[in-house]
Amino acid sequence: MTDHRDTAVSQDEPLLVERSGHIETWTLNRPDQRNPITDSDMIAALLAAVRRVDDDPDVRAVVLTGAGPAFSAGGNIKEIRARGGMFGAPPYQAAQMYRDGVQTLARAVFESPVPMIAAVNGAAVGAGCDLALMCDLRVAADDAFFAESFVKLGLISGDGGAWLLQRAIGPARAAEMTLTGDRVDAATALAWGLVSQVHPRDQLLAAATTLAERVAVNPPLAVRAAKRLLRRSESVDLAGALDIAANLQALMQHTEDHRRAVDGTTTFHAS
Repeated sequence: MTDHRDTAVSQDEPLLVERSGHIETWTLNRPDQRNPITDSDMIAALLAAVRRVDDDPDVRAVVLTGAGPAFSAGGNIKEIRARGGMFGAPPYQAAQMYRDGVQTLARAVFESPVPMIAAVNGAAVGAGCDLALMCDLRVAADDAFFAESFVKLGLISGDGGAWLLQRAIGPARAAEMTLTGDRVDAATALAWGLVSQVHPRDQLLAAATTLAERVAVNPPLAVRAAKRLLRRSESVDLAGALDIAANLQALMQHTEDHRRAVDGTTTFHAS
């Protein structure tokens, strides 16, 4: 496929989308606010992007990053202080706003068949940390940090962080991050398995793109099926995981991607 790049939305939009070959780069575009993700326009933009690539087999990987010095500060602190939106709604209404908003985003990103790579270019705090956890892979700038900092504001994670964090780094370290709200620097995140790579900030996006390319060169149907198997296997016992694997493998053996890969008649490319 010929390499091509285009910006799918204007520079004023909450989410910038760039396409290069089979890889898209999504940039959270509220740098003056440190890229909060709880605003309705940001949630809508991310949901629309996820649903679009879910239905586009030509997209084989997505790199998600933030504009400016932060990845995402999570909640919009101005709205929190002003008690706006779900932060000021009555409890029953706020609960539904979480379900219809940021929790819908968590399910969409986590369950998307497209591999998602978080390129954490700076602070990933609260819901911003959780957004990185929703992705399949995480790479970080060497000066980035993560904080499951809800308790610092007298809150808890409302977007699935308690579930996601334990699966990324284990229950003891997840409890440490959650109950202290303290920052975890990039080196510690690497040691704990929260990220798989750390790079100088000016090399981060290139490194994340290289990782995306390593994914995108593989047969796309197999990659999507492999992600689905990983996700489904997290919530079942071994017997259940084996059953899911048997069904998926039986299907994969009848795909053109498999036949061509085995025969050596097709070489897949990221672009």
